[in-house]
Amino acid sequence: MSKKYSFDEIVSHLKNYGYVYQGSEIYGGLSNSWDFGILGSYLKKNIKDLWWKEIIEKSPYNVGIDSAILMNSKTWEASGHLKGFSDSMVDCKECKSRFRADQMIENATGLSVEGKTPEEMDAIIEEHNIVCPKCGKHNFTNARPFNLMFKTFIGTIEDAKSVVYLRPETAQGIFVNFNNVLRTSRKKIPFGIGQIGKSFRNEITPGNFIFRVREFEQMELEFFCEPGTDLEWYEYWIKKCYDFVLRMGIKEENLRIRAHAKEELSFYSKGTSDIEYAFPFTTWGEVWGIADRTDYDLKQHMEYSGEKLVYRDPQTNETYVPYCVEPSVGVERLFLMAVCDAYDKETLDNGEERIVMHLHPALAPVKACICPLVKKLSDNAREIFNDLTDEFHCEFDEAGTIGKRYRRNDAIGTPFCITYDFDSLNDNCVTVRHRDSMVQERVEISKLKDYIKERIQF
Repeated sequence: MSKKYSFDEIVSHLKNYGYVYQGSEIYGGLSNSWDFGILGSYLKKNIKDLWWKEIIEKSPYNVGIDSAILMNSKTWEASGHLKGFSDSMVDCKECKSRFRADQMIENATGLSVEGKTPEEMDAIIEEHNIVCPKCGKHNFTNARPFNLMFKTFIGTIEDAKSVVYLRPETAQGIFVNFNNVLRTSRKKIPFGIGQIGKSFRNEITPGNFIFRVREFEQMELEFFCEPGTDLEWYEYWIKKCYDFVLRMGIKEENLRIRAHAKEELSFYSKGTSDIEYAFPFTTWGEVWGIADRTDYDLKQHMEYSGEKLVYRDPQTNETYVPYCVEPSVGVERLFLMAVCDAYDKETLDNGEERIVMHLHPALAPVKACICPLVKKLSDNAREIFNDLTDEFHCEFDEAGTIGKRYRRNDAIGTPFCITYDFDSLNDNCVTVRHRDSMVQERVEISKLKDYIKERIQF
């Protein structure tokens, strides 16, 4: 694992260069709320676009939808979220800090408390004499469940009948549309339904910048298959997701696949694996989860809705409830992994230090910066900029020395700087400077689009 830089240093860089801003900053902020800035919004868009292209559009199996955030509350009864989507929290009586009991126990003892009741967690806290991570005292309230869903009301009257919830995951919008997609797409098993969308969880202890937040975007796929073939597809999607992460340019030494132990699995799961990354703030942090959920979700919605969510094999006429494999990933976690892996500082031969973001060119917010050597060449350089922006997100920069312009673009991750100089007036070429190697080469202006397009392929 390579952890050369502190997390605070990376976060500071992202804030300074417009990747991420503090939410509601002019009002003092809002706890663990973040806005994605000029560069951050492009990086998020690029991640989502690549996921959609690779997982949905290029797949012979998958289709995409966009379901509503607000859903009938019966949805969350069927999924188990109303009853079981909760964490146990404890308060320190000394310093008044609040913690998730499971995280506090696991951090202090290394024990997994998956499935433990609040009472069992209380007993573990006492048995191991666990102390408050903030003040070091052993004086806690009893653990108590805390539902993670945000509740609101629909309509003009705030009563029990008008209660709705902000969805805590995008998956249920897929399950409830199973019949609709089956009917309108005419897909045959195996097939998947994917979507990208906002989810909301009222986390007790959010933190580590954008790693754990209350408002986040998910990219989820529910892949439906014939019972008995699910474990094959489970392995298929583990490999597919891991390959996606490698293609993002993430260093393999910072990655691992961790299969959940039997005691960690949900009662309905035949297997769950996480792709984890060695973030600077922890040993390993989950990025992408792949789970074999069997037929649990569709059967739950069948029971609560009274609708048949089944598949009829056109060859055998056999009817069955499909099994489901779910690869689920948060956009913010892919974002955070990408920037942590890309951030670097290098000392040049002249002793100067440069900060550089080695983002995969397909992910880079700015693909190229067009730089006239001097301002009197700006009109000619602007023509190149106007032409390239038909295909790529580019910037135009004529301020400061060419060296300073190179350094700024290194720091934001721009893969190419394109300099229009006096020779360009005669040879119709520009100097293309590469971010990672700093190598410079002359390229014909007429060939620039193809040159860049070839080098930013995912």
